Amino acid sequence: MNIYKLLQLNRKIKSHRIKFFGLYLLHKFNKRYIAVNLDPVMACNLRCKMCYFTDADFVKTLKGQFKDEDLDLVAKAVFKRALKLQIGCGTEPTLYKNLEKIVALGKQYNVPYISITTNANLLTEEKIEALLKAGLNEFTISLHGVTKESYEGFMKKASYEKFHNAFNAFKKLKANYDFKVRINYTFNKDNFYELSEFFNHFDAKSFDILQIRPIQKIGNTEYNDFDISTLIDDYPSLIQYIRTTCASNNITLMAPNTIFGLDSENQSSFIFDYTFCYVSPNKFWKEGFNWREENFNQYSKKIGWGKTLFSNIFKSKTQLKSLSNRLNYEIEFS
Repeated sequence: MNIYKLLQLNRKIKSHRIKFFGLYLLHKFNKRYIAVNLDPVMACNLRCKMCYFTDADFVKTLKGQFKDEDLDLVAKAVFKRALKLQIGCGTEPTLYKNLEKIVALGKQYNVPYISITTNANLLTEEKIEALLKAGLNEFTISLHGVTKESYEGFMKKASYEKFHNAFNAFKKLKANYDFKVRINYTFNKDNFYELSEFFNHFDAKSFDILQIRPIQKIGNTEYNDFDISTLIDDYPSLIQYIRTTCASNNITLMAPNTIFGLDSENQSSFIFDYTFCYVSPNKFWKEGFNWREENFNQYSKKIGWGKTLFSNIFKSKTQLKSLSNRLNYEIEFS
């Protein structure tokens, strides 16, 4: 299954009414449509300057990890309705000792697409291969700097050498395994221009998708300069270079066409909160979901979830406006 073509299709369908009608039918006929985003452990090995893990007070609230027996219950509760399983949604999943089990559980429940979001500093070739053997489809790698100085400056406690070792392993293992590698590059005005050197530092044969996204305020972070207005004039030409290079290397690019007006309404985001299912040791989708004793179908029936999806078909965009604060990304396939 190609998740990125589904995302592209979602963007092409402009009518939110059609989208909610589709979700309603998928829900009604017991089909997969939710994205399960699972944080198995509430910790991180790095202290990236643009991340809330540099907020000491917030970090104190992030505690806990799933027990093995609880993972079985998590899978039983929601994996049958999952179109995608994303492991790691704000914390570092490679700190979890039994990571392969989560991937294997996803495959056991026939989840079509399983991905891990990680900073890659704890990934060795052996660990990567173990995850691939368990059935992983994609590695999503966080990156905040192209050069060693910038990378280690923004991603405190990280090793540029270990990061590149992981990409060397990706390139090697692609010869024997079918999987994707996605890089998520978060830029600010201090690391944006490094993108012109991106393909001098990263082998195009080691990854498949490149997402370029502007800094956003996600807490009381150490780096707090969110003004990127000075980049507006230079953004199009640099992104055009990235776009051309990605196309020539068969790399899928995800990037806004412009950083002017990023706060404008995102037409594809209206259904986000109706497909996004966040799971952690401290939170499970919606308050009141007793996931140890009931599954997605039982709970959604109890709260009238199907009726909510159906009623949204007839709501105006103004009524659904609160869900439109997602960034607009153009997904370009080579």
